[in-house]
Amino acid sequence: MGPGAVLRIGAHVATERTAGALTFLLGPGAHVEIGDRTWLRTELEPIHISVFAGARLVLGEDSWLNGCHLSAKHAIVGGRRTWIGPGCRVIDSDQHALDAEHAERGAPITLGDHVWITSDVTVIRGVRIGSHVVVGARSLVNRDVPDHTLVHGIPARPRGTVGDRSKAP
Repeated sequence: MGPGAVLRIGAHVATERTAGALTFLLGPGAHVEIGDRTWLRTELEPIHISVFAGARLVLGEDSWLNGCHLSAKHAIVGGRRTWIGPGCRVIDSDQHALDAEHAERGAPITLGDHVWITSDVTVIRGVRIGSHVVVGARSLVNRDVPDHTLVHGIPARPRGTVGDRSKAP
């Protein structure tokens, strides 16, 4: 953890006891909040959370991470009951400059309430995923997704509607 970094873990957050399978890399002034009753599941794959200098990552209560990689250079904000499955990557920047003339680009990512990002999905910079959304396996989310939408594909496109996920088991 860098100087001035904050890591807040809510009440009743659970994780497996797999040594080295859950890593937090926090730069100076980084801010991370993990909501109450979140499950950080590392049974299938490790979870890597990287929050760079001055960036923030927030997961709402009752969220669920399973073997994924979250990288924030700006902000990643997930609402209540954000589910992110194994092999998923949520990355709010290009990670580095393309060359001397093309600077690194980045923009915050927002995930609404009751979102399920299934498996092997990549969500890139500047995307807003609405509430009650399901993103199908192996998709690339590179544009905003409206509330109550099922998307999948490369790039992810609307394929159907999703009802009230607040009652899903």
